[in-house]
This record gives sequence, C-alpha cells and structure tokens, in this order.
Amino acid sequence: MRTVLGAIPREVKDEFRYDEIPWKRFPHFYGPGEEIPGLLATLASEDAEAAGKALWQLWIDLHHQGSTIAVGALAVPFLLRIAATGSPGLRVEILRLVAEIGRCQHLGDGSREGLLQVAEDPLVMEGTTECPVDWTIQAARDAITGDLHLLFPILSDPDPDVRSATAFVLAAAIREIPCVSSALHHRLAVESDPVVQVSLILAVAQLAREHQDAHARAWARDLWSDPGRSPEIRIGAGLAWLCLVADPVPDELRALLTDPSTDQRSDLLQRVPWLPPVDSNSGLRRCIHEMLTPNIPWNSV
Repeated sequence: MRTVLGAIPREVKDEFRYDEIPWKRFPHFYGPGEEIPGLLATLASEDAEAAGKALWQLWIDLHHQGSTIAVGALAVPFLLRIAATGSPGLRVEILRLVAEIGRCQHLGDGSREGLLQVAEDPLVMEGTTECPVDWTIQAARDAITGDLHLLFPILSDPDPDVRSATAFVLAAAIREIPCVSSALHHRLAVESDPVVQVSLILAVAQLAREHQDAHARAWARDLWSDPGRSPEIRIGAGLAWLCLVADPVPDELRALLTDPSTDQRSDLLQRVPWLPPVDSNSGLRRCIHEMLTPNIPWNSV
C-alpha cells in the first residue's frame, strides 16, 4: 500500500481519476475495494442526502470497530480533497475519518501511554489482507503529509469543529514537523474556542511525543500551571503533559484535573476528537481516571 500510494501522480488525485487506482487489490471490511470509488464519488456529489449516506457507509467499510484497513489509506487523498472542496456540512466527519485511518485503534484507551499513540503494534495484522495494520497507518499518514497544502487553509475554517478535526489530522503528519507544529501554535495563539484550543494542544503534544521534541514538555507544563490561562487550556495542557512525561502527577495538576469544575466541562470537551474513541460519552472523565488512577479499572468506577 505504501508503494502504491507513493506512485499515484498528484494530477490523478486532484482530478479524481478513480479508474487509475488499483482498488480491487485491497478489500474493505465488508467487500471488495472497487466499491470505494463509487462511494467517494457520491460523497463529492451535490446530493446532500446521498453524500451523507455514502459517508456513513465509508465509516463502516473503512473503520470497523476502531480499526483501519489498507484500502482506507488509498482513499485518504480523495477524502482530503472532498473535505477541502466539498459540502461544508460533511467536512468534520470526513476529516475525522481520515485521522482515524491514520492512527491505531483507541477504543477505551485514555492512558498516558495510549491517548496520543499513533503507531500500531507491528504484530497486529489485518484480517482481510494479512498485512501489518501499521503499514496501512504509515501509508495513510504519508498521504496526509503529502497533502498538507489542503489542510493548512482549513485550520482557520469558520466552523470550530472543522478546526478541531483539522488539528486531529495534522497531528498524524510524519514529515515537515516544524512547519506543522508552527501552524498549530500560531492557530492556538489566536484561537478563542475552548474545544479547538484543547485540540490544538493535543495535536502539538502528539507530534512532540512521536518526534521526541523535549521542549514541548516545558511548554505544556507552563500552560497547565498558569492560573491566568483558561480552564480548558489548562486541562488540555495537563493531559498533554501527562502523555509527554513519565513523572509522578504533581499535586497541583491532580487538584486541577479532579476539581468539580473540570468535570463540569466533560460534555463540552467531548467534542475534542481524541476523546470519543476513548469513551463515547465520557472521554475526559475516563482519560483523567486512567491517567491519575491507572491501577483502578474504569468499569469499576
């Protein structure tokens, strides 16, 4: 898949020339891969109802139970172009699908080690192709990185959920990390929406964690320890810092994350795209529980 994606000329992607893509070599979870271009074409159409149904089907076919599959990576360049130019009403879910194709399975994992983890265990194999899932993730992330020019403009989209989803996708980049991180920092400096603020912080931290940017640790600590910052920024930075270090949880941070006012923001911050995969109803609560009390199972709370 990595070789196939790398060989696709940009004009084939830009012109949606699906017939030049070897879809049939890569089945999806429920059928042959050659079904995918038809769904992509419908998704890009002006028929809003049909486009919505096509997107729903793509989620089912390409992201079964939180897992990804090779043909999903093949769809990423086209999904990004549809997100950038298609119906604004579907942009959020398209971008989230792209991001989920480019990261390991996260259902129920809100731990310090897991929340910002991207790569899959190399021993985990796709059931339909018997290829390592991590190869698919790498291919999808490579496709995302090749299309950063499509993502940077919508980081300033009028819809805050689109901005959050764009940060979610950008966090999967594998090259041009200083450029991507700089774009996220610049957006954070002017961002006023609390959900987007947390999303930008987690995106910066995810890139820093994978690419071993030690400066991000001090940056995150400065944010969560600053009482002059908004509660949402402090909460997001607290989660980010815990994922970036192995240090014991400071009393000040524990007090912040367990304060009743933090719990009151759980419903609002459920819109942060990292959190629904952890728990469909209480992503923030579960992350805080797993990060602060890792020895106590969530289901016993």
